[in-house]
Amino acid sequence: MSIDRLRTYLDEMQQVAFETIDFVKDMSKDEFLRDLVRQRAVGMNLLMIGAATSRIMEEYPEFAAEFSNVPWQKMRGMRSRIAHGYMSMNLDTVWETAQTAIPDLLDQLHGLRHWHAQGE
Repeated sequence: MSIDRLRTYLDEMQQVAFETIDFVKDMSKDEFLRDLVRQRAVGMNLLMIGAATSRIMEEYPEFAAEFSNVPWQKMRGMRSRIAHGYMSMNLDTVWETAQTAIPDLLDQLHGLRHWHAQGE
């Protein structure tokens, strides 16, 4: 597998994470719970992050294992929960994820940007 593809997945995750933060910026939880459009936007972004995570875990398992501090399994699990139960998303979990897990993920992705593949 191409290292460029891995970087593309990581870049996509970063872009979508930044968008997610923008979607809920300056918004209270109550406002989020009343805003169907934002709920759907954040849910879709979490699904996209989970999809990129799944591709990384499947195509680059050694990379995912090397960076086991990144919650790969949780992100993939959230993608599955959203994809298979979109109409019954737990909005409290979605909100908490956008508020805490996504900023943490951005910090982790920043650290991964300095990773170099062996032999590179």
